[in-house]
Order: sequence, then structure tokens, then C-alpha cells
Amino acid sequence: MTRSALITGITGQDGSYLAELLLNKGYQVHGVVRRSSRDRMERLENIITRVTLHEGDLTDSGSLLHILQKSNPDEVYNLAAQSFVPTSWTQPLLTGDVTGLGVTRMLETLRQYNSDIRFFQASSSEIFGQATEKTQSEQTAIRPRSPYGVAKAYGHFITINYRESYDLFAVSGILFNHESPRRGREFVSRKICRAVALIKLGQQDKVFLGNLEAERDWGHARDYVHAMWMMLNQQQPKDYVVATGKKYTVRDFAEIAFGCVDLDWQRHIEVDPALYRPAEVDALCGDASLIHKELGWEPTISLEALIKEMVQSDLKILAS
Repeated sequence: MTRSALITGITGQDGSYLAELLLNKGYQVHGVVRRSSRDRMERLENIITRVTLHEGDLTDSGSLLHILQKSNPDEVYNLAAQSFVPTSWTQPLLTGDVTGLGVTRMLETLRQYNSDIRFFQASSSEIFGQATEKTQSEQTAIRPRSPYGVAKAYGHFITINYRESYDLFAVSGILFNHESPRRGREFVSRKICRAVALIKLGQQDKVFLGNLEAERDWGHARDYVHAMWMMLNQQQPKDYVVATGKKYTVRDFAEIAFGCVDLDWQRHIEVDPALYRPAEVDALCGDASLIHKELGWEPTISLEALIKEMVQSDLKILAS
């Protein structure tokens, strides 16, 4: 029997890659889109005729119930969120409502409609905040340092609570940074790669960045959505960290990106203190040994290959 999946946030980076993965596995794929997202379908352009889209919103339980009734999925992947960390300080209530309480609305609607549906929650390494351990695992203390991290921590814990309270197959994937050519322009990874392309094409000279010494664990979104699917298809529900286990500074990322087009990054980057976070997270690096041991997942794309793909994509887009 053909399996069916519902993806919230299907128009985003992760949602589009996950939709492609599930279609290739023979799933019927449904997606939730907000009315304001109807005109932002570029990430789905290659599969738009193969997916079924439903208008809805994580702030509206009624629309979620209607969508579950229409799609009747075997699996729900909750990827929708206000996901840009700096915005969470300027819009903390919206971030909490969508990224935090939105998880509860989906879980409660799912529980009442059909508690056999499997549920994946996209959590974030931002829940760890200023961690004291060199690498963060499933056992690391959760102490977020942004409204986004706080909302994601709530979503993580409410997923566990519903699993333990109602025996739902509900899991939380603690995802470290994952990028791709489909990353939004506001994120530092895409901001750097797009700036590299603009500078190479003579359309820009400088790019302004915040904390160059912040260290992150960057992987490719294509690898990470495969981990999501593996987590919903294990025998027993369990949460996992998904990461590469390697960390690089923003400075390292920029140096690699500018090196892709033989440019000296130091001539084109300027630090703008206004771009620093109100509460910085200095370093995040994940320990994904558990998901590797138990599910066999591991990253397949190096940071260098990821950045090269992103730079080449932006060069192609901007030159066309």
C-alpha cells in the first residue's frame, strides 16, 4: 500500500528536499502552505505537479484538522517555523506561537484525529545555547539563548511529553546547521555564498557580517532530511542528534567560499557590530554517534563540497 506523508513547511529548504526524497520512495506527498507562501514555490518547481498542497497555518488548529482529514497521512513532518534566529528577538511572540505552540497544536490535533500517525518534530541545536561540552549529544543539558531556541526547546519537550503521555510515535530530531543552494538569503551561509557570486560578477564589493568567530557544525540539508525519514521508520520512537561532528568558524566558511572563485576573503568582508546577536552562542558541534550506531545514518557531503555547490548555484542564478 502506498504510504502518505504530510509536510509542514514544504516550501522551505528542508521541506522541498524531503518532498523529493519521499516521492522517490513512492510516497503520496501532501504539504501545508500559508496563503502568503503561495507565491513562493520556486523550491518546488520540479515537483509541483506531484504534490498536493493545502492552505493552513500552525496557529490555526481548525485548519490543521481539516488538512489531516483531507490528506489522511501515515507520517507528519513538522518543519514549519519562524526559523531565523535574529528575527526571534524582534518578533518573540510570533516565534513562540508558531515555533513553540504550533507543535502542540499539531500534536493535539493529530492525537484527536488519529493517534497512529507518526510525527517528526524538527528541533534545533539552538536548544543547547552556550553548552559547556565540546560536542552536544542527546544527553546535553538544554539551555537556549534566544527566543527561537526557547521555542524550539518547548517544541522538543512537548513532543517527548505527548509520546510519553499518549503513546504516540512522536520523535524529535535535534538538527545542527544544515545548508544548501535552497537556503534563505537571510542566513549567514547563503548570505556569504551569494555575496561571493555578486563580488565575482562585479556587482558588489563588500559583505557585512557579524561574529566571525562563531563556530558551527554545518551539513547538507539533503543528508538531514534522510535522517528525518529514518527516524520515522525505526521500530521504536526515539530522539536523535543529527550533525556532522565537525565545527568551523564563520571565518572558515567565508574563506572556503571566496576560495571557490579565487578571491581573497579579507578584501571583501567587513564586520558590523550591529549584526551580533544580543546573546551569542559561541560554539555548537554535534555528536551524532547514536544515530549512526542505531540507524546507520551518516553525512555524505563535506563542507567544502556543500559550499562549492552553493557558490556555483548563486553564480548561475545571478548570471542568468
